[in-house]
Amino acid sequence: MTPHNEPQQFLSPELSHRLAAIDIGSNSLRLIVAEALRDGQYRVLDEEKETTRLAGKLSSTRRLDPEAVERAMTALMRMKQIAEGYQVNELKCIATCAVREADDGEEFRRRCKQEIGLDVEVISGEQEAHLAFFSVARAFQLEGKDVAVCDIGGGSTEIILASGNIVEAVCTTPLGAVRLTEMFADEQGQYGDDYEKMVEWIDRELKRRTKQAILRPHLLIGSGGTFTALADMIAAGRGQPGMPRRGFEVTRAEVSHMVDRLRKMSAKARRTVPGLSPDRADIITAGVTIIDRLMQHFRVNRVQVHDRGVRDGLLLTMIDRTLGPQGDNPHDQEAAIERFALTCGTDVKHGKQVAKLAGMMLSQLIGTHELTTEDRPLLEAAARLQDVGYLINYDQHHKHSYHLILNSRLAGFKPGDLEIIANVARYHRGSLPKKKHSGYGRLSKADRKRVKKLAGILRIAGGLDRSNSQNVQGVQVVEHEGKIMLRVVAQTNPEVDIWAADRRTELFEEAFGAKVEIAWADPNMPEEPANAAAHEAAAAERASADAQPEESASTSVEAVVGDESAAADDSASLVDSDNSSPSASAQDDDAELSSISESAESVAAPNSNKSDEKSRRRRDAKSRKPSKAK
Repeated sequence: MTPHNEPQQFLSPELSHRLAAIDIGSNSLRLIVAEALRDGQYRVLDEEKETTRLAGKLSSTRRLDPEAVERAMTALMRMKQIAEGYQVNELKCIATCAVREADDGEEFRRRCKQEIGLDVEVISGEQEAHLAFFSVARAFQLEGKDVAVCDIGGGSTEIILASGNIVEAVCTTPLGAVRLTEMFADEQGQYGDDYEKMVEWIDRELKRRTKQAILRPHLLIGSGGTFTALADMIAAGRGQPGMPRRGFEVTRAEVSHMVDRLRKMSAKARRTVPGLSPDRADIITAGVTIIDRLMQHFRVNRVQVHDRGVRDGLLLTMIDRTLGPQGDNPHDQEAAIERFALTCGTDVKHGKQVAKLAGMMLSQLIGTHELTTEDRPLLEAAARLQDVGYLINYDQHHKHSYHLILNSRLAGFKPGDLEIIANVARYHRGSLPKKKHSGYGRLSKADRKRVKKLAGILRIAGGLDRSNSQNVQGVQVVEHEGKIMLRVVAQTNPEVDIWAADRRTELFEEAFGAKVEIAWADPNMPEEPANAAAHEAAAAERASADAQPEESASTSVEAVVGDESAAADDSASLVDSDNSSPSASAQDDDAELSSISESAESVAAPNSNKSDEKSRRRRDAKSRKPSKAK
């Protein structure tokens, strides 16, 4: 965004991309018209605000205030005409808590459509929180900081806990400035003895709604009218009226002092407080009390004010969607996964190795176990992101990984895909999936089965790089007589990796209903055939070993790599290169398989030389034996 005091030059509508966003909040309606810039930012062309108090009677009646609805309809008609006057390319209108909770919310939306021609999208509390966070993340340098981003509205407060730009938890609460004023203040806007009841209610809701959150922030960043009003009042009290709001910092002591001052004032006296807009005077005490209790709850001593919020986040997402790269591009998936993994400080090489082995195993199980090629990018993403929870804490990091992935909004993945990825990563270690686990339990029955199978594969693949040496080159999956045998291709004996994988087979065996056997496909030892036909073929080869030593020497390698090549033709890929996307092409896989074959043949070569030497010695021995007389 361009600063207000900087001279602006606007392109004509024919040469620019113009957008408009309307936010129907519980306290007010706001319009912003902007011109999109190529760097993902925008120039503000116009803004409009109307205080309506849609949530004025929501707590007591469960309905929108009828008079407020009529004010809102008039304001929305005017805002739509302003946007059309700027010839905007796109107009988006969202509604938040009041319309979301009201019993007559759908009726309000219907009227907006029929009377104004305005499509109103009601967004969830989680969506509202993400829009506010997106706005903050674009405006503040969050790297290296554990923060709580709080957006206080008229009907609710949304809280995002994040480490840098990585969201750890999203908490929605019914703590709105209009709602609390209606619940605890009298007609004169005074609280009396009910003020302490309001504080207790706020504390109780914060404790209940944030109990799953583990990250403890060092800083609180606030968006919404309550925070900007606080900044204006504190700046005026410091003798610095007109100070820029963005980044304005307030201490806990200043917030507590302001609360004590406001609650003792009459409604009329509050309208004269320097820096406070008169139309917010009746709800400001409840709003600043929410800030005070948030700081107390999270034990932070500083709050920084953001002068934008949900509406800004909405505009930025519209710009990214219109002018930025498309989210369903697999290269965007790859870049998003790589960036996310690096930001969280994971071991990228280990993650890619586990993803490669997991994808290879999956491709050989497709078709017979209700798994499809669409599962592969989800499994590989889970493999590469399974350890992002280290960002929060090593202990229980798999649970932290679940929350971080779920809230990551990775490019190219739908919300349903992220739920699968997050759950698969969640169960790469620790307890087995249980319906009582909230994230797993809310999945459909089919997706729960899917997660168990993918997580079972991931556990074994993770074990196969327990040494963190990337020694294992590939895995051949052979199913025979109720067993699933995994033949591990490696240059040297992967003893530690197989030991670790063996300890992680329980979930796989439960999900696939088969016992698992894991063995090294030693290129220097004959390979045990997987079925009767192979047994006969191997017997024939052994019978002719003296005559054809070269074939005998390479049999074990071909048994492993040859079958992998066949599986690659059927399944699109068995092995991915380190730099491939989660859905790598079959061409890349063929190249990787060729590399494995060449590597395996080089391992087999010394054994072949040994076989040649043994055959030569046998022939020499026979030639030296005296022939028997007839």
